[in-house]
This record gives sequence, structure tokens and C-alpha cells, in this order.
Amino acid sequence: MSGQAEFSIDEDEAGRAVLRLSGPYLISTIGKIDQDLLAIDREIAEIDLEAITEIDTVGAWVVCQLSGQHDAEISGASERAQRLVSAVHTARNDADIRPPQRPLWEWLPAHMGDLVFKAWRGIVNVIGFMGQVLIACGNLIAHPGRFRGKALVRQMELVGVSALPIIGLMSFLIGIVIAQQGAVQLEQFGAESLTINLVGRITLRELGVLMTAIMVAGRSGSAFAAQLGTMKLTEEIDAMRTIGISPIEALVIPRILACTFMMILLGFYASVVAIVGGAVVGDLMLGIPFWTFLTRIEEVVPTYDLWVGLIKAPVFGLIVALAGCYHGLQVRGNSEEVGLRTTMAVVSAIFAVIVLDAFFAVFFTEVGWG
Repeated sequence: MSGQAEFSIDEDEAGRAVLRLSGPYLISTIGKIDQDLLAIDREIAEIDLEAITEIDTVGAWVVCQLSGQHDAEISGASERAQRLVSAVHTARNDADIRPPQRPLWEWLPAHMGDLVFKAWRGIVNVIGFMGQVLIACGNLIAHPGRFRGKALVRQMELVGVSALPIIGLMSFLIGIVIAQQGAVQLEQFGAESLTINLVGRITLRELGVLMTAIMVAGRSGSAFAAQLGTMKLTEEIDAMRTIGISPIEALVIPRILACTFMMILLGFYASVVAIVGGAVVGDLMLGIPFWTFLTRIEEVVPTYDLWVGLIKAPVFGLIVALAGCYHGLQVRGNSEEVGLRTTMAVVSAIFAVIVLDAFFAVFFTEVGWG
């Protein structure tokens, strides 16, 4: 018995070309000659299977392909080979693998309609989610005993305390960059001392809170989406509903409150660390003593700049938490959806935060806090 699939071509008495297959035609042996068989450019009138020792569905499929390609008859097949070839032949489908491409003037409006429909459905889902959150908040106010304080403390630790090192490092470096680049530009006008104003105002008012919100969105918002999405896939959330526990009350509300409250502290912490980074640059590069830099911050930065940052912080935290929890609860079907929804949570949260920051900038300017 030959251990390899082989073939040969000869002629019968009538002068017709006959393809004779021999050896085992199995998935483990046919790969070596599959391309050679398909590359035969001679017209084959008959395919002889008499010398085939073993055959499986892959071998039968190759035989059918050759028969269809050359319009050849099959002969010499054993009972098993005939049965497999017949089964594979009846299962063949000559339909196109891909549907015909529609013209652009048909495809584009249909595609735009799908996008509009998905956007509308997304808006409806977001409104429904917000309604569920408001109802859950009302239920917790009416029944304070159902509030999960330990879950809130745990989420505050994860969102706030655990984020202090990375946010502190990021803010310190941002303060260094702002002070160094600002000093280089202001030096052209002999106004290096105004670096203190630049660092103080831009960190307390804008970058401290904004960069913290972006970091929290990438760190905690993605974690919310991944955690809730995984729980949705493993049917833990359905099990909670079955035993009478509201997932919104148990999972979403603690995360929203923790992210909202901790953003205030993280935003203020980031601003302070950024100012310290600027003071280090001022001491090393500008000749401004470290403590003098910090003292001047209190004199040149208006108090309302601090309030602007503190007002924006909880709003940004609320947006990040809502985006993470919403997309986590929208997971359907498979684990790939978890990654997709986690990405969507981070992107939508960062986009919403930047848009709101622009709105706040215009608003506070209009009310005289510009």
C-alpha cells in the first residue's frame, strides 16, 4: 500500500486521456498533489479510481472538482468511494460566493440609511438607559437600605486611589512641558515671569481636569465596559434579574457615583501636581525659586479658575461612567463584542468630554469667568 497520493495520465484503446488516481486520497496526503491535479491542462475523458486505497470526503471533493473541471466520467470507484463522491456531488453549490455588487447610486443611499437608522436606535437606547438610571436613583432614594455602600467604596478605590500614581506622573510631566515651552516662547518678549500665570491658569482651568478625564476614560471607562460586558456574556446580569437584584442599582449606580466624586479629587490633584512640575522647571531653568513660584500662583491665578475646573470635573466623570456602563450593557453575542464596546466606550467618552469642554469654555467666558 502506497503511503502517498499519486496520479498518472495515459490513454485508453480509443485514444482518450485517462487520469488514474492511486494511493490514499485523504486530507493528510492529498495536499502535496492538490495543486498539480488542478493545474492539469490536458482534456481528461475519464477519471479511474480503481487504484485508490483509501478516500475521505476531501478526496471525494477533489475527484468531483476534477470531474466538473474536465467534464470527465468517474470509473473504477469502490462502494465507499462511490458513496462519498455521490454525497459530495449532491452537496455542491454553484451559486456565487459573493453577492453581485450593487451600483454606487443604489448602495450609497442604502448605506446612509443604515447609518441613520443605527444612530437613531443608539439615541433611543441611550435615552432608555438614562431613564433606567434615573428610576434606579429614585428607588434608592425611596429605599436607602438598598444602596450598596461597600460597592461604592470599592469603586472609589479603583477609580481614584489606584489612579493616583499614573495621573500624578502624567500631570507632573504636563506641568514640565507647559512651563518649558511657555518659557521658551515668552522669553522672546522678556516675559519669562509670566510662565507662572500660564502654568497656573491652564492647569487649574483646562488641562488638569481635561487630561484627567481622558486618562480616567481610558482606564476606568474601559474597565466598566469590559466588566459589565463580560458579565452580560456570562449571563451574570440575567441571573441577578432572576433573583430580584437590579443590575442598575448594584452595578451601574456605584460606578457612576464613584467616577463622578473621584473626578473632583483627581482633577484637583492633577492640577496641583502639574503646578509643582512647572515650579520645578521654573527653579531649574528660569531662576524662579520653587516656593516663590508656588506663592505667586496664589496671587496671579483668579479663584474662579479653580472653580471652573471643579465644576467641570464631576460632569466629565459622569460622562465617562455613563459611557462605560452603557456600552458594557449593550454587549451581545460573543467576546468580540466586548472589545468593540470597550473601544466605543473610550472613544465616545473622550469625544463627549472634549465637546463639553469646548461648551464650558464658551459658557464661562460669557458669564465673565473667561
